Amino acid sequence: MNPDGNHIRVLLIQVREREDVERQEQACFMERCGIRRDQLDAVNLLHAPVPPMERVDAANAVMIGGAGTLSVTQAHPFDDSLTDLVRTLCDRGRPLFGVCWGHQFIARALGGTVVTDHDRKEIGTHSVELTPAGRSDPLFDSMPPRFAAHMGHHDYVSELSSGAIELAVSETCPTQAFRIEGTPVYGTQFHCELNTHRLLERLRIYRHIYQPADDDLEELEREPVATPEADIILRRFIETCVQSR
Repeated sequence: MNPDGNHIRVLLIQVREREDVERQEQACFMERCGIRRDQLDAVNLLHAPVPPMERVDAANAVMIGGAGTLSVTQAHPFDDSLTDLVRTLCDRGRPLFGVCWGHQFIARALGGTVVTDHDRKEIGTHSVELTPAGRSDPLFDSMPPRFAAHMGHHDYVSELSSGAIELAVSETCPTQAFRIEGTPVYGTQFHCELNTHRLLERLRIYRHIYQPADDDLEELEREPVATPEADIILRRFIETCVQSR
């Protein structure tokens, strides 16, 4: 029997150095997924190991969040274990979704390439365009071909692995979204867990890293840009890749 929304359990894998951001990220995923606190199991890899498969199997979906100060291009103690988990979930066809750092880590774990490029950084709200494959993908097929999304990154996926399908791009950065063909494994470079209010919270916290210009941040605060299409992606992922299975 397919699980209904009240019985969905999501395992969120985090890499957050600050406790306040760790809690904020959890709240963001709960809001965008439409789940309660008791439906979310979260583990921060900076304080705990990659969870064993028994814990992973207790969840209907696994999500990997962002990282304010960590880069996928650097080495971390958990890299091998998390890579093994990503590959196992992909091989088993389990629902897996990565956002920003998580998107990059999934792409690299499966054979793609991630680079740091400050000339291609995207901070704030930008336009995303679906590729032909994205327009026919079940997660994005009801969305307009162009939509606004919130972003904050210096790294990006420069090359996807074989079997990965590019679903969305932006003017500055390729591979804004991808899917592993034949699986419910997705990644988005943009932060689909953030609405405008949550984006402003996050940018204020990480100003020393992303360094948005004062005028840009003031403009976002004065005239925030809504992202209604991006806001529903995680809920649609739950509906199309978990409840429909």
